[in-house]
Amino acid sequence: MSTIKNIINLLDKWAPPAYSEDFDNVGLLVGDSSNKCKGILVCLDCIESVVDEAIKEKCNLIVCFHPIVFSGLKKITGKNYVERVVLKAIRNNIAIFALHTRLDNHPEGVNKALIDKIGAVNSKVLIPKPSGIKKLNTYVPLEDSEAVLEALHKAGAGAIGNYTDCSFTIEGKGQFKGNDASKPHFGKKQEKIRVNEVQIQVVFESHLKQLIENALIKAHPYESIAYEIYSLDNTLSSIGMGRIGILNKAMEELEFLSYIKDKLNSKAIRHSPFTGKKIKTIAVLGGSGSFAIADAKKQNVDAFITADLKYHQFYEGEKELLLIDIGHYESEQFIKKIIFDYLTKKMPNFAIVLSRSKTNPVNYF
Repeated sequence: MSTIKNIINLLDKWAPPAYSEDFDNVGLLVGDSSNKCKGILVCLDCIESVVDEAIKEKCNLIVCFHPIVFSGLKKITGKNYVERVVLKAIRNNIAIFALHTRLDNHPEGVNKALIDKIGAVNSKVLIPKPSGIKKLNTYVPLEDSEAVLEALHKAGAGAIGNYTDCSFTIEGKGQFKGNDASKPHFGKKQEKIRVNEVQIQVVFESHLKQLIENALIKAHPYESIAYEIYSLDNTLSSIGMGRIGILNKAMEELEFLSYIKDKLNSKAIRHSPFTGKKIKTIAVLGGSGSFAIADAKKQNVDAFITADLKYHQFYEGEKELLLIDIGHYESEQFIKKIIFDYLTKKMPNFAIVLSRSKTNPVNYF
């Protein structure tokens, strides 16, 4: 039987901690990761009814999208819904693990699910995540270069957008002289030697640094390896908030509102004044997305679909684009199925349950 830590490792590999935003509270929020995992319940929000559902289904790990504990808890007395959830989880030895902005920034996360459901194609990230790329330079004997490069690629280096196994190599001469304590791969101690070497250059996502270094050290034949790792200013175009996509056909604004209301099973939609333009290029950002209005404008989209817009923010459309608020829950409703599908694929014979609890706190009259 897997431990909760084993499950967390699977989730961390899929949605790395580095994808989360600094303000967020993700990861294991409640529980002991060393406990054996008897079953997993997947939900959007971990409220009291969800913990009750986990108890009924005999699941001792809840994997949720939103963190139930967002800011610090000074007391846990059960006076509000957050404290009651934590108390009930602790009493029943149930762990709670949250993903949140890891999946907001994920290339197959909240925003990819939303734009795919709407039916837009050729989608790309609206706001790429900065400072997510590092570069490795290393120097390898010519005859060992392919083996080292393969090990680096296997560890995750050289993935750029839709491409993998990317690298750049330059052949040259390396020179060294080992001291009396050395164990040179070529030549003898105290002998200056020149060797045919290959300079290997690969880029990788920052969170893979330790894996890349370990792979290099294991595959490289030298006892003292010359290499440099440094951060790049490039943005990581595949990781970030929101998505932009193109509809198969342009729609009138009223037609488009009816279309997404039906597609997303939304009870009500709020929107800014009509622009008088047809909708063809759209941007989406699941959850509270008002901070991205300016970014959507810069991309010249016809409509921006998000949630939690305030009264005055609807003015910011300025007839340049149609701002559409579909509701917080409605914009993120598809992510729990994506989490469930990932875990089911990785653990096909394990007890994984998709929550049936109604967790949308907003009701419509």
